[in-house]
Amino acid sequence: MERSPKTRRGKGKRGLATQISAQAEVDPALIDSLPPDSPPHPRVHVHRQFHSNFLPTDRDVSVYVPPGYDEQPGRRYPVLYLHDGQNLFDPRTSFIPGRTWQVAETADAVIESGEVEPLIIVGIANAGEHRLAEYTPTRDWKMGGGDADKYGKLLIYDVLPFIASNYRVLDGVEHAGLGGSSLGGLVTLYLGLSYPEIFSRLAVMSPSVWWNHRSIVALVNERASKLIQRPRIWLDVGDAEGRRTLADTDLLNRRLQAWGWSDEKDLDYERVPGGTHDEAAWAQRVGPMLRFLFPPETT
Repeated sequence: MERSPKTRRGKGKRGLATQISAQAEVDPALIDSLPPDSPPHPRVHVHRQFHSNFLPTDRDVSVYVPPGYDEQPGRRYPVLYLHDGQNLFDPRTSFIPGRTWQVAETADAVIESGEVEPLIIVGIANAGEHRLAEYTPTRDWKMGGGDADKYGKLLIYDVLPFIASNYRVLDGVEHAGLGGSSLGGLVTLYLGLSYPEIFSRLAVMSPSVWWNHRSIVALVNERASKLIQRPRIWLDVGDAEGRRTLADTDLLNRRLQAWGWSDEKDLDYERVPGGTHDEAAWAQRVGPMLRFLFPPETT
């Protein structure tokens, strides 16, 4: 029997707030005072205009390294790759200026508290007007798109080798995650099922299940049975994102459970009370997502 999704009340065991409150905007004067090329965080390194061999548009790649990275030169770390890199760290580049996912600050807090394994987080900036095409796995007859396979090659053959060459990362599928929201959540699930030998931890946040008549649900049905090892999946949606979005994400959750994903074991589905479809809401979910996907190592 398929279980109904959970709705967190109060803080819950993963610390989701009952009501997603608006994220405080950074003071515009503070944004203006930041030098254009200064890092958004002391341990976020920005690689400008990263070039791909598979897509025509260069983009910035931002890399967060955890507390203690420089002090422990012999240690290697798991990696989480996140889409829409403009919105993760830097209030100067975010979709709504001043509002970000606050990934670096949140990661610092949950790592230093011992709730999350220290990890590297890589933000790959989207390509602006090409974002829809790159983040969609199939072509819609009205909206176009369908370049997710090319974007996947950018990740697998360009970004991952670059990160492995320049940062101390742990080898192996068990140490690599992928995540994003909206169309970024859609492409995360698609690439996670396309490259199960590369990514074992997926953050599928407010996914655009609606794309091309819910083609991602058919993809789950097609590929899940062929998986040798299922990736660990964080799936979420805010209950203020609209009835259709809720229904679509509920459907996706049921399909995953039907194919063997188990609630609390390798699947955590959160219907977040008051959660909206924006950076402020996703910022509130970063900590719980990291706790589920990258729990501290046990000895």
